[in-house]
This record gives sequence, C-alpha cells and structure tokens, in this order.
Amino acid sequence: MKLVVAITGASGAIYARRLLQLLARSGHDVSLTISAVGAKVVERELSARVDLDDVDAGVIAGTEMAVAYYRWDDFFAPFASGSARYDGMAIVPCSVGTLGRIAAGCADNLITRAADVFLKERRPLVLVVRETPLSGIHLANMKAISDAGGIILPACPSFYANPESIEDLVDTVVVRALDHLGVETQWSGRWGSE
Repeated sequence: MKLVVAITGASGAIYARRLLQLLARSGHDVSLTISAVGAKVVERELSARVDLDDVDAGVIAGTEMAVAYYRWDDFFAPFASGSARYDGMAIVPCSVGTLGRIAAGCADNLITRAADVFLKERRPLVLVVRETPLSGIHLANMKAISDAGGIILPACPSFYANPESIEDLVDTVVVRALDHLGVETQWSGRWGSE
C-alpha cells in the first residue's frame, strides 16, 4: 500500500510516533509531511529535533524507517494530485485548525491539499483529532468531513483491554487508525481478544 502520514500542530505527537513505528514494521510505502507547528510540537513533546527541510522520520519514530518526506508547502508532492494512486492518508494528530481548513475546502498547504484530494477521490482519509473540549464549530467541521467521506477518529483511548502503560493507551487509538487505512496489525487489545 502507498500511504500518506501528516503531522499537524495539535498536542499528541506520541500518536504520530507510534503510527510511524507500526508502519515501519509493515513494509508499506509511506510518505510523510509535517506542518511547521507540528514540528514544534514534536520537538516539545518527543524531544526530537525536526528540520523541516530534511525530516528524518526515524528521529520522530524512534526507530529506523524509510519514508519519502515532503515539506508542508510542496504542492509538487505526488499525493497532491488525484492522478497519483495512493491508498490512504492519516493526519495524526490533527489540529482543529487543519480540520476546519479541510472542512472548508481550503487547500492552502500540502496537508490540506492532500486531504482534499483523498476526499474527492473517495480514498480513506483518517483524521486523529486531538482537542478538548470541542466547540460547535469543531463538531460542525467534523460532520462536514464525515459527510464528505472522511473518518473522524478522535484521540480517545479505550480502557477495556486493561492498558498497563501510556503506550498501551496510545495503541488503542493508533491501531484503529491503521484499521481504517486497511493496514493489518497484530494487536492483542481488540474486543474479545484474550
């Protein structure tokens, strides 16, 4: 599969780290983009230095991985066009500012343009929104994206698998995002699992 991962400026860089870790093991073709504020959040929350001109996804993931990196302002990235055959996109974490621009069809950077492409091409678009509380504007924007075919997957961990660590909680969100992209994972926290 060919997948796009975008990181924006919401708190929750740990979700992006874990998503990249799981994708590193999957063998899928991954392209990465990160907003300027997303880079600052990654630096603050993960203590990982991000050079927006040459991002090393391994620094964010905490493990070696091969990805194609595209700057947030590079409209010549392949996935900025529907003619490039990508299979899915996840924005992890997704800020409500990015959410609002996508809902309004405002393709003002590579992330929002790619999201617009995935919606118009009817390809999986998963937004792991990380904000609380949510205003009526946020909810209306979520509904607009859901109505257009996007998946709104709030970063709300589940507890039925009796998580023992923060990483276990993070997995309850990240694995669900991967499920919606069609990426197989070996995860023991599913409902009904032993």
